Amino acid sequence: MPLSLPAVVEGPASFGSSKEFEDLIYLLSHDVRNSVRALIELPQWIEQDLAAAGIKVGGSLEQTIGLMNCHTARLDRMLFDLLTFSRVGRMQDVIVVDLDDALTDVMDEIGLPEGWIVIRNMDSPTLRIGEMDAPLLLRALISNAIKHHDRDVGKIVVTTHTDRTETVLSVRDDGPGISNEFREQVFEAMRTLQPRDEVEGSGMGLTIARKIAQHYGGSVAITSPGSKRGLEVEVRFPAIQ
Repeated sequence: MPLSLPAVVEGPASFGSSKEFEDLIYLLSHDVRNSVRALIELPQWIEQDLAAAGIKVGGSLEQTIGLMNCHTARLDRMLFDLLTFSRVGRMQDVIVVDLDDALTDVMDEIGLPEGWIVIRNMDSPTLRIGEMDAPLLLRALISNAIKHHDRDVGKIVVTTHTDRTETVLSVRDDGPGISNEFREQVFEAMRTLQPRDEVEGSGMGLTIARKIAQHYGGSVAITSPGSKRGLEVEVRFPAIQ
């Protein structure tokens, strides 16, 4: 008699709700990250022990330890961004945030590379949003513009305005931009259009930005900046009544 196998349900649908799935992401990324933090220190301990024994670290051994440092740091970044993703909309108060002030704080935190400029035109700077999600959104958009730029210097233009019943936040850069065929794919989790050995990152920045927008009843999209180069990310939220 053939065996009757149960139906297989893949992905979040196997959980009672998306909240339960995100709770699982939070717990796994939090607990696994603790172990990864220990793994990050192991290559350093190995180097210290070898140095104490009078053994010079070089050649293939030095390269191997370098690879260990690179990949454990990358894994830690992925877990941190997954943890950040699971926290969107949680453990914070929803308040009226001044995006102009939040942007100033984010720029101080990021530390703009030399030769870069940020131009802002905040006609409608206030937004009702989680007090931690506002800087998280700005950080994700600004960091994305810097990380994927193909030149040593660049310009970012941040604007806000009201479009009927919506507050529109736009972050535009003068980088290489992306093809139309990839404009939806860049919002997928862990999606990177360039190899991680060329551009370091978890591929979660725009995924987090979309989740924040949707959590507060808004949307996010890639729009044309009106030139051959550049990328513009437009985030829309319900305007404060």
